[in-house]
Amino acid sequence: MTSRVRGALSAALIALACLLVPFGAVAAWAAYGLADTGRYVTTMAPLAADPAVRDSVADAVEGEVGEPVRPLVRSLTRTPAFGTAWDAGNRAVHQAVLRAVRDGGHHEVTVDIAPIAARVEHRVTLPRTEVAVLPASQLDRLRKGYEVLEVAGFWLPVTAAVLAVSGIAVAACRRRALTATALGTALGGALLSLAVAVGRRLTLTDLPDPVHRPAVGAVYDALTATLRTVSWLLVAVGLAVALTCWLTGRYGRPRARRGPAGPVPDPAQQPTRAQA
Repeated sequence: MTSRVRGALSAALIALACLLVPFGAVAAWAAYGLADTGRYVTTMAPLAADPAVRDSVADAVEGEVGEPVRPLVRSLTRTPAFGTAWDAGNRAVHQAVLRAVRDGGHHEVTVDIAPIAARVEHRVTLPRTEVAVLPASQLDRLRKGYEVLEVAGFWLPVTAAVLAVSGIAVAACRRRALTATALGTALGGALLSLAVAVGRRLTLTDLPDPVHRPAVGAVYDALTATLRTVSWLLVAVGLAVALTCWLTGRYGRPRARRGPAGPVPDPAQQPTRAQA
């Protein structure tokens, strides 16, 4: 294999690997972050102290329950115990959605808020009150996306790593290939950060009710915090590796030894002791 063919093959493998980096990060974040109930509840827990989130929760629940329960719902969001109800509600909603996605079915996903309210206020017993959290029309699309993410969340990062290692191994100049891989990884991280910012703007713009934008923005920021951290970590690591390769290539080469200042006399021309 000639050096030109090796260079072209290495460039193609490295470019494909760098292209898969942001997609692999998103798939892994969704498959192992959002799909885990414990991590999801931990991520959403700080939002219980956000006033915009409290008002949005009260408005959403009041629209689903009957008139006798509405004053109690509004009062619960104003108490310190709302954090307990918030965690319990997020856990119940997440488990209900995952159960519907994994078990199949085409019915609407609902959650009973009576046990959640009982954990906060033991003196109050509510009747069974089902709140819709996911319509049946969106369940099939969510199920297909979840199946894709289960596969892509593992194989996309692994494929990107294998392609990058193969591209570096095939290259004629491995230091240059490693530098290109590092710069491509940093570029992928920057594009991922830009995509998260654009997604936030589009999500808030498409809301039908502008009143809930602060709450939705807080939820979006909480859910994508890990993704933003990963994006900037990719940028930092890529630039650091590229700078290290450049420095070692520029200053790491051994300098050629200088020859003697004057001409070296020919030993054959020097008189020997016997001739002297």
